[in-house]
Amino acid sequence: MDKLMKMKRYIMALLVAAMVSATANAQLAPLGAMYYHNQYLNNPAFAGIGQGLEVGAGFRQQWSTMPGSPKVQVLTGSYALTPKTGLGLNVYNDQTGLFKRTRVVGSYAYHLPLNGDNDRLSFGVSLGFMDEMVDQGLMDGDPNDPSIGNFNDRRQYVDGDFGVAYTGGKLRLQAAMPNLRNSLGFSKDGEQVVNEARFFAAASYKISLSQSEGVGLEPKVAFRGVRGTDNIFDFGANFTFIDEKIGLMAIYHSTESTSFGFSARLSRNFDLMGIYSSNTAALAGQTNGSFELNLKVNLFNK
Repeated sequence: MDKLMKMKRYIMALLVAAMVSATANAQLAPLGAMYYHNQYLNNPAFAGIGQGLEVGAGFRQQWSTMPGSPKVQVLTGSYALTPKTGLGLNVYNDQTGLFKRTRVVGSYAYHLPLNGDNDRLSFGVSLGFMDEMVDQGLMDGDPNDPSIGNFNDRRQYVDGDFGVAYTGGKLRLQAAMPNLRNSLGFSKDGEQVVNEARFFAAASYKISLSQSEGVGLEPKVAFRGVRGTDNIFDFGANFTFIDEKIGLMAIYHSTESTSFGFSARLSRNFDLMGIYSSNTAALAGQTNGSFELNLKVNLFNK
């Protein structure tokens, strides 16, 4: 009986360790679309900052598909309720092997006008839930193992984010605190995740290289505070052509990985973006990096 109980505890420990590992990798390598293409992904202050309704969808997986390799799907909606208020919805799902993690939050943002030049100071907050589970249908072993059932029977827990952003004609400054449940100390013992994102800050500036040909450049520097490991710096730039109808993005991360992206405005309402990211130095040689595809649809835009 004692051996059986020890085995169950061992299985539970492995499940938790694997879930923590999957979460940590997602935090160290967030979706590349958050830097330029869809900044609401990481900061609720960007909810409703554009006109009309913006719907975004994204998918990421490893370049060389392997059984159990990480996959991420995300769906966002951002709606300008009034010129000063915005609403948002952020649905994030990732799976690594047997382990699934789903996070759903709703957002509210207030955009304070600063002058007549469309400069705004925005504040946003998100609130929702997180659910973690093991996909028993993919198990080779006994799917009825009580240890698995106990893991999946854990309650969903409340989580949220807070963000602030300044958006001017050329300058953009922002800061965000994701995963507020853990950041503010509301999580229970054993639930805090190493490598979890705690703070994000970024600054960018748009430069017109040729007004007649519609060529522009937006350099960006970002800082990511991460629990339990070294903080991460990102240095990137987004080149745009034909009045931002075409874009080329490159970002270097202090984890010794790089991201390269291509974006295209297919029509007045549709934008498409693809991003390739190499592995961090710690995972170099294990896989061939990841590919990310994002689509953004703008509806009811006047």
